[in-house]
Amino acid sequence: KGPSAFIPLREILQEGMESSLRQLLIEAFVSAGRVDNITMVMGLHPQYLSSFWKTQCLLLRMDGPLPYHKRHYIAIMAAARHQCSYLVGLHMGEFLQVGGNPAWLQGLHCAPPKLRNLNEINKLLAHRPWLITKEHIEALLKTGENSWSLAELVQALVLLTHYHSLASFVFGCGINPEEDQEGGQGCWPPPTHSDSSPAFEDSMGGSGARDAMQEVEVLMERMKLLQESQQEEEGVTQEEMETRFEMEKTESLLVAPSDLADHSLQSNVLCFVEDPEFGYKDFTRRGEQAPPTFRAQ
Repeated sequence: KGPSAFIPLREILQEGMESSLRQLLIEAFVSAGRVDNITMVMGLHPQYLSSFWKTQCLLLRMDGPLPYHKRHYIAIMAAARHQCSYLVGLHMGEFLQVGGNPAWLQGLHCAPPKLRNLNEINKLLAHRPWLITKEHIEALLKTGENSWSLAELVQALVLLTHYHSLASFVFGCGINPEEDQEGGQGCWPPPTHSDSSPAFEDSMGGSGARDAMQEVEVLMERMKLLQESQQEEEGVTQEEMETRFEMEKTESLLVAPSDLADHSLQSNVLCFVEDPEFGYKDFTRRGEQAPPTFRAQ
């Protein structure tokens, strides 16, 4: 219960709430007409919430080249790419409040071509941003009926990246759906066998924990095999072993089985996603001709 599935409500609603945080929550309520669960959870870090709230207000409510309803639609497109139905539902409501056309909410195919043209760069920014080239930008800026101005495109790209990141915050903090949103699964990312959260166990008939244990056992076995192979091979660096382990972990734990992934996708999210199979893919593979990984220490 409460704004987060991971943080007790009593920790979020502390009696000795600082006056600065109280003022922030009042401002949020006056501006948006509600204090959403993201704001409540982020209020545990008032200084961060202050910067976040100013940024979000600037992006969505202050002067800018994009009309308000299009800003919220772009937020929907970005959140849907990560299957974050919490944010999709939140901004569908905001979209209607600022006068957006309800027909657009039937899916991306009902939106104007100019917005649909953002789909490709939204897809790449969400999953494989290193594939973006100047040609993607030029295609959107070229002269024509559905072309973007440079100012419009800059604001659209900032909105896309902002909501890609915010979707991760929603998942990572276990943000629960608002009271006026459907169900209790809206904020959860697509489940994998390694997910043993109570919500996942409930939705999958209590099998989540057992599956998680099986996945851990498989991973431990693979780690053992990797260590043995390291002893047999000469000249294998620690970095190479770490790379192999990360690949094993990713392939065994983070790739959702197709039946579970399909189960988790809700219609209010899928309708805003084209090419849903497109996702993250590691851009450096051992033994393949690939650009070197950029490392910042």
